[in-house]
Amino acid sequence: MCEANQTQVTQISLLGFQVNHKFKALLFIVFILIYMMILCGNLLIIILVTTVHHLKIPMYFFLKHLATADVLLTSSVVPLMLDCMLTEERKLSLTECIIQLYCFGLFGFGQCCLIAAMSFDRYLAICSPLRYSSIMNPRVCQQLVAGSWFLDTLVTSSEIIVVCQLSFCNLNYIDHFFCDFGPVVGLSTSDTSGLMLQDFITSLLMIFFPFVFIIATYICISFTILKISSACGRKKAFSTCSSHLVTVCTYYGTLITVYMIPTVCSEVNINKYISLLYILVTPLMNPIIYSLRNQEIKRALLKLLNNITLVVN
Repeated sequence: MCEANQTQVTQISLLGFQVNHKFKALLFIVFILIYMMILCGNLLIIILVTTVHHLKIPMYFFLKHLATADVLLTSSVVPLMLDCMLTEERKLSLTECIIQLYCFGLFGFGQCCLIAAMSFDRYLAICSPLRYSSIMNPRVCQQLVAGSWFLDTLVTSSEIIVVCQLSFCNLNYIDHFFCDFGPVVGLSTSDTSGLMLQDFITSLLMIFFPFVFIIATYICISFTILKISSACGRKKAFSTCSSHLVTVCTYYGTLITVYMIPTVCSEVNINKYISLLYILVTPLMNPIIYSLRNQEIKRALLKLLNNITLVVN
């Protein structure tokens, strides 16, 4: 609770990007174009995997859910960010701010679990090809996805419940374009040591452990590929997991950049600019990776376009 000489915060002001109007207009155009590309690319993947029969395999099932998480994560941040750029500052209620924080954590952690599930799929496909079909059946795929979202929801909700119990007094502005965990907790006048410990444990569970699991699976995959006698066989085996490997590098590369570099360069206050890598670059890269490097996606897209052309004609 706030003390007698303190004011209870009911509204949060997002300061957004503090740049001149000409540069802000340019950023607005660039960001809205990237956002439209993210929506079109990821929604296209969702539609293709849902409607095209030969894409109804485990890898693309996981990819569809990853694309869904990308769309939801970006949509929970970018529209408000664009609105913030049109005004000097964007005000929203404390409840709205916490809801955005919850959505950001929910869909962000969900991506980690889904990418880990995709690495398990690649591990079985390359290291145990004879058992792959029997293990990765539709029921197991659905259980992996449901389990990922359930664990994600449980962990994220438990942390947000603690955030809701914090007191927010006097200060009500955030020098950011969305309600990220650090800036929101930094506004609180309560003791946040317990929450920070919980956040550390959450990060270990939802980010670090999946990353270690992914590395372990790719070590096993690498040893298996190296045992293949022919160069053609090694190339073919590697090509089956190359797109996912690029996704892993892109996703965790941006995470490391966002959460490690700002710690070193905090005096320059570039955290909100580097956050754009995680919010815009990664969701944009996934459709590009799987459309440019994957022949099955290309064939499915051509088939869909041909069907649309036949219907129109």
